[in-house]
Amino acid sequence: MSVAETTEARPVAERRPTAPAVPARRWRARFAAVAAVLGGTALIAVHASFYGHWLIDDSAITFAYSRNVADGFGPVLQPGAMPVEGYSNPTWMILLALGKLVGLFDHGTLFGVNDQILFPKALALACCLGLLVLFYLGAKTLSRRPALITFAAGAALAAIPSFVIWCFSGLENSFYALTVAALGVLVLRAVQGGKLLNYQIAAGSGLIAAAAALTRPDGVIYAGAYPIVVLLFLKRELLVRSVRTVVVSIVAFAVPYGGYLVFRWFEFGRLVPNTAVAKGQEPPTLDDLAQPGQIIDYVGWLIVAVAVACLAMLLVRPSRLRTGLIALLVPFGLSVVAFIILEYDWMGHLRFATPVWTLGAFGGAVVVVEALAAARLRGRIVLACLLVVALVSSVNGLYAQGTDYRANVKTAMCIVAQRDAQTINGLADLLRLPDSAQVGLIDLGATSLGSRIRVLDLAGLGDKTVADHLLHSDVAGVRDYVFDSEKPELITFIGSWISTLQFDKDPRFEQQYVTIFATQPIGNLTVDSRNWVSYYVRRDLVDDAKLAELKAYTQRTLPPVLELNKTAGLRGCAPITPGVKAA
Repeated sequence: MSVAETTEARPVAERRPTAPAVPARRWRARFAAVAAVLGGTALIAVHASFYGHWLIDDSAITFAYSRNVADGFGPVLQPGAMPVEGYSNPTWMILLALGKLVGLFDHGTLFGVNDQILFPKALALACCLGLLVLFYLGAKTLSRRPALITFAAGAALAAIPSFVIWCFSGLENSFYALTVAALGVLVLRAVQGGKLLNYQIAAGSGLIAAAAALTRPDGVIYAGAYPIVVLLFLKRELLVRSVRTVVVSIVAFAVPYGGYLVFRWFEFGRLVPNTAVAKGQEPPTLDDLAQPGQIIDYVGWLIVAVAVACLAMLLVRPSRLRTGLIALLVPFGLSVVAFIILEYDWMGHLRFATPVWTLGAFGGAVVVVEALAAARLRGRIVLACLLVVALVSSVNGLYAQGTDYRANVKTAMCIVAQRDAQTINGLADLLRLPDSAQVGLIDLGATSLGSRIRVLDLAGLGDKTVADHLLHSDVAGVRDYVFDSEKPELITFIGSWISTLQFDKDPRFEQQYVTIFATQPIGNLTVDSRNWVSYYVRRDLVDDAKLAELKAYTQRTLPPVLELNKTAGLRGCAPITPGVKAA
């Protein structure tokens, strides 16, 4: 028998590629993986660049705590202040503090850019890169096309303004997304690899869930991911081992999370962040079950319908793919439940939906790619046509939402630094106030970074007494606290807060304080929040001459800033340090 005949007669299963072919295929796979991860990350970075140097002012609250932790003052808003947990993202705060310790954050500039802006955005991009690496590792267990799925998921995330806006806002969303993705991929790979009841997997899931819970308070819900997955795949003969691994997962979660709760109690005197008290998180109602409709409306019902149809098609066929999808649906379902539970967020663009976008983009990419591969020719044509129509419709809507936000970003850190922190410092210097003096204010972030005098948070995030009053909607109690106890030397309001807290109806306000500078509402709600501002000084600190000097100062320095606010909301600013003054 000839060599050719021998080769032809050999079963297909026994044939092996020649030696050079195996490394070549491996290198192609590696190149495809790297290209998919870097390509998806690049798309996210391009979208993020559309929002310029913008960071939400609330992120600077965490920046202030990070600075003081790194500088040895402890978790306080300003050096020497009472410990109040005005942040709700301990892991993110620690990451920023570590950045400061190694000289990458809060030291000045990097490549000519304020590192208070550049470092959080770079850290967010690194988290997005990590997300796509995790997607690839998860997709490898589900598909022969992991690179395609990874790139598709990255492109989907890059197209969603809600995901990009909040991941690059300076807040913790990017790291939160990374923890949720890590948990999803861990349980997915464990199920696919037959290692779900491995003790290391159980401990890992608990630790990752703890990281999520210490990144955002609602992350505690992910402690249930591993136990639920174990329950879904429970076998009677493995009941004892299943119980043991669930216990291991719970303990792995409870030790670090419980440890932080103990620290929180002894350090801050609460079991929940002060921010949660101030915002008054209420138990969910039946009406909240309609909340997922906001997510569907945001991306478009047609693209969601196509993804759900693909998922249904794959779930009806018993396969390893179906098993993996069921495992992935658990953390995704928990992310939707968390979104339902959380209160409406004033910052808009579904800030709390980041985990939904993260797992939804990955799962959606998997089911669409695999449904196209599994369908016959006619089915592929129909599905491809539906997908194109859905994508066009969705992208148009997402583009409109992104451009609208770009034109009307919410309260920017640099706006607050230039409008409030600099103005307060200038007024404090003219009044020769000591550093122990106080200013009552609403926009806390950049002012806590840049004010040389104490800040009194009238919105309650950084003040326990105000938070307790706001929890019970006791605005009269807030005013009593301000007028009778704290008596800040300066007060500033933005937007309609002066009416919300009813300072404008309290006779004590006019009796004790005099106006330095005030603007009127100008119609656009977003611009109002930037430019509807007022500043007041305690009457006993000024005579007519001093008041005239304060007014002249604000009339000289504030109008140029307010003019910029109308059109330059994405601008950057110089590093924000205590005592920073207007030019």
